[in-house]
Amino acid sequence: MNEIRNNWTREEISEIYNSPILELIYNAATVHRQYNDPSEVQVCTLLSIKTGGCPEDCAYCPQAARYHTDVKVQKLMEPKEVLDAALIAKESGSTRFCMGAAWREVRDNKDFDKVIEMVKGVSTMGMEVCCTLGMLTEEQAQKLKDAGLYAYNHNLDTSEENYDKIITTRTYKDRLDTLDNVRNAKISVCSGGIIGMGESHNDRIGMLQVLSNLPEHPESVPVNALVPVDGTPLEDQPRVSVWEMVRMIATARIIMPKAMVRLSAGRVRMTVEEQALCFLAGANSIFAGDKLLTTPNPEVDADKEMFQVLNLKPRKSFKNADQPVVKFEQVPH
Repeated sequence: MNEIRNNWTREEISEIYNSPILELIYNAATVHRQYNDPSEVQVCTLLSIKTGGCPEDCAYCPQAARYHTDVKVQKLMEPKEVLDAALIAKESGSTRFCMGAAWREVRDNKDFDKVIEMVKGVSTMGMEVCCTLGMLTEEQAQKLKDAGLYAYNHNLDTSEENYDKIITTRTYKDRLDTLDNVRNAKISVCSGGIIGMGESHNDRIGMLQVLSNLPEHPESVPVNALVPVDGTPLEDQPRVSVWEMVRMIATARIIMPKAMVRLSAGRVRMTVEEQALCFLAGANSIFAGDKLLTTPNPEVDADKEMFQVLNLKPRKSFKNADQPVVKFEQVPH
């Protein structure tokens, strides 16, 4: 069995990433079967609880205030609205519910209090609760944990060398510090990146190396294909091919065998056959629902049909979780 390692060299990862594609898929599928049930795929729902108006300059993001996109700025949703959305997500088969706010960082204010209330409410529903709210201090991470937060998403996006071509309003170290704060609060880490932003293959390999050499592998590694949005600096980037997605997913699976590798943004442009290749290569999670924050995503019914065709079953919540599930007495309104 492939051992779990946190000392991968760039050369080793490069050799895996650049191996012949069919051999790479076969090797990744073999590792996948050693550590996971290949017929299980987790279905997650991602809701934008506060949209647009972000002060950051991430080149891919339509929610940055400085770009002229069609995204309408919306204030933070009320907890009751979010809990209603979570219930709908659960009823349509999601076992993880992720709440995203277009913030640079979490601030200790009334909005954060509302998010804490949302986390408490969703955690009573038996779903894994995840948030992505920007940078986070250790104290804030602990507050979220105490409220019942299961996972926190904070993507590295790209390699450290390529980072300042994509974002200048915060540093790579800022991102790694947030991941440390999340891990120290004993919250499950979700961290991956985006391909198709003009980066080199070496940048992709570099990002995978950083993720695989963290003290503990992220429990969840989203692999996103850029969805170019008019008005952003990356609006003219060509579409990422399925083979590039498969290379990233397969390499991530081999070097981080136990992680949930998430087939994330860009799925809306993929056929069922292309997605099947990604599942074969080790992807075992998708985001469901017609929107991923602000970008389009396949319809829930189309996903249900795909699961039937491919004989996939939704993975249960909290599978292999080391931590107890926090239960609250009632859903706050």
